Amino acid sequence: MLTDMQIAIIGGDARQLEVIRKLTELDTKLSLIGFEQLDHAFTGASKEKIDELDFSALDAIILPVAGTSPDGHVDTIFSNEKIRLVEEMVMKTPEHCTIFSGITNAYLNNIIEKTKRRHVQLFSRDDVAIYNSIPTVEGTIMMAIQHTDITIHGSNVTVLGLGRVGMSVARTFHLLGAKVKVGARKPAHIARITEMGLTPFHLDDLTHCVSDTDILINTIPHLIVTPKVIAKLPVHTLIIDLASKPGGTDFRYAEKRGVKALLAPSLPGIVAPKTAGTILANVLSQLLEEVYENRKENE
Repeated sequence: MLTDMQIAIIGGDARQLEVIRKLTELDTKLSLIGFEQLDHAFTGASKEKIDELDFSALDAIILPVAGTSPDGHVDTIFSNEKIRLVEEMVMKTPEHCTIFSGITNAYLNNIIEKTKRRHVQLFSRDDVAIYNSIPTVEGTIMMAIQHTDITIHGSNVTVLGLGRVGMSVARTFHLLGAKVKVGARKPAHIARITEMGLTPFHLDDLTHCVSDTDILINTIPHLIVTPKVIAKLPVHTLIIDLASKPGGTDFRYAEKRGVKALLAPSLPGIVAPKTAGTILANVLSQLLEEVYENRKENE
């Protein structure tokens, strides 16, 4: 139990509902920022505005998966109000206060550096990323079916990157009968792709390996699907970019050439928010218990 632990959940999507449910069960005191349009009421949780929040009492701040925007705004689907996290707010928190988000950016990193607060990026954890790859893959399959006029079985699929998501995507599309090529750089990844029974290629050779691609799936979070690559794709190719915003695709050039390109960085929260939220809630409850124990030891 996390009795009397003070936690602020600032913004987020439907995944946060599972986090709220789990933390109220653990007897925490929750302040919900950006949830005024949420009809459901949770015992032990109060809806507040960010300028009313007592930051000096917080043991933890839970941000959305994306953290903040590059200028500090926090997205939420349960509010029309603009919510912005600034350095002065975090500076008011106790030194033991821990900030949680899925990923980070330069703005959030700057706040963490200046305030010297602990920051946990949940998606940097192998367990979260691997669990999360399951709804990501299901959502990718959904998009591939919705936006093509061919079956996945027998199609030519090119996957870029063999990280935790890339591996799951490549394996699943292979099991569905697609002919899968995977681009990577590390020799160990090239070897793993071969061991999986897929066709490997080095990303330096990307422009030479996409001419027969029906579906291109990118998992690499920097510009990799350049105009040179898109120029080599068949016009009917569907690009599904799973990398975090702004993705790894030149969407402007894709549109100019008539190649359909979709940015889909938050598929778990779209296709399976309950499952994705439960994954986050379970991990957060474990991490918050560590914060709670450290606070008790230092009191």
